[in-house]
Amino acid sequence: MERPAWAPRSIDITVPSVSRMYDYYLGGSHNFEVDREAARKAMEFMPGLPKVMQANRAFMRRAVRFAVSEGVTQFLDIGSGIPTFGNVHEVAQAADLEARVMYVDRDPVAVAHSKVVLEGNDRADVLAADLREPRDILGSDEVGRLIDLNRPVALLLVAILHFVEEADDPYGAVAELRGALAPGSMLVLTHATYEGIPLPPERAEGAVDVYRDMRNPLIMRTRDEIARFFEGYDMVEPGLVPMPRWRPDTAPEDEDPYAFSGLAGVGRTA
Repeated sequence: MERPAWAPRSIDITVPSVSRMYDYYLGGSHNFEVDREAARKAMEFMPGLPKVMQANRAFMRRAVRFAVSEGVTQFLDIGSGIPTFGNVHEVAQAADLEARVMYVDRDPVAVAHSKVVLEGNDRADVLAADLREPRDILGSDEVGRLIDLNRPVALLLVAILHFVEEADDPYGAVAELRGALAPGSMLVLTHATYEGIPLPPERAEGAVDVYRDMRNPLIMRTRDEIARFFEGYDMVEPGLVPMPRWRPDTAPEDEDPYAFSGLAGVGRTA
């Protein structure tokens, strides 16, 4: 397989990547055949996966605009993935030119491509780091330069926590991040769940198995388990709901049934 110029030499292009599969679902071009093959295999069980990812991205855009409207103009997007059209910095800076965005991802392709996209934008940057190590993120020079932790920050954990296993203490990581943020900060979160998927759970499990085989287990948590991530936050109306039902721009009834395959919410600290 020929390595494209944008792909860092350090990555193994024979192994599928969650972030590159996500890019493929959204119609992006920064993915390899191995990623497309894995994504197509998952879609054999859940053909509506692209609709799920589109609903996820649409929620993120609405949440970012909401945060800016509430006076929060700093964004820490962990597990940001490969930036495609309509990403956080584009939405936030369209609403407020002074908005600052710090992307964080552990995927070298996501980081490399983000650097290219953000070149010349002095109010946005990317950091190679892992959600499971919050101190590495909070103590980094990049975050220190761009984000003032004494002012409210919108922490984005969009489609990332369902890739963190219980053994890696996802609740502890989220709590540590919350503890470092100023009052008035927000948590913007989406998470996979069997609730709302228009398929029998045993069929949806086939798609989950694809990620498990990649050694990137997809953890399908319950509503109560997802709600635990918001401990210490006051939920913003309408609470923890299917993605299309969070402050929709259009009638949720018009959405594809697969768009409801996942829960979304925004919380704010006092």
